[in-house]
Amino acid sequence: MVFIDGFNLYYGLKQKYGRRYHWLDLEALATSLLKPWQTLTGVKYFTARVRNDAGSLQRQSTYLDALGAHCANLEIIDGRFQEKVRGCRQCGSTWTGYEEKETDVSIAIALLEHGVTDDFDTAVIISGDSDLCPAVRALKRVCPDKEVVVAFPPARWSHDLKLAVLAAFPIGVAKLRQAQLPVEVITDDGHTLKRPGRWV
Repeated sequence: MVFIDGFNLYYGLKQKYGRRYHWLDLEALATSLLKPWQTLTGVKYFTARVRNDAGSLQRQSTYLDALGAHCANLEIIDGRFQEKVRGCRQCGSTWTGYEEKETDVSIAIALLEHGVTDDFDTAVIISGDSDLCPAVRALKRVCPDKEVVVAFPPARWSHDLKLAVLAAFPIGVAKLRQAQLPVEVITDDGHTLKRPGRWV
């Protein structure tokens, strides 16, 4: 079972490659990370709906709808963005920003829940966030027979997370290139979802 930290992956892709690989087929990517004898039991994608930009929200919604239509084994788990007042200490001005919440906790809970209910033998975490280390250690204590592997997104790395798991490796560009959704995805009700023009 593959657990994907959506924003960690998104910002890693953006930092390393711009928007070129944002139209990513997460189920195909997850499958490409497995060993030949392994079977994918599910993909859990943890994200949150953006709130600060209408264009970004539309692109994200199109992408999530395309994933839902194209990836049969994918579950999208929504967190949230919380308003946060930010300020400048020098000039005293303030503004409202947004902070993504709940992703780390949601991944931790899902990892433990699916481990306890024996839904996987090996968990693959796509993230470079060391905040997930306690969840990995907890799974080892509760389910010592379960294995955890980390696949680091582009431009993301955590020494602590690497030490906490059985194995860790970076996701190479070839896997990203080969795991792109079709340019157009047709939904069950016949709608056509197209790759956003800015994602090139």
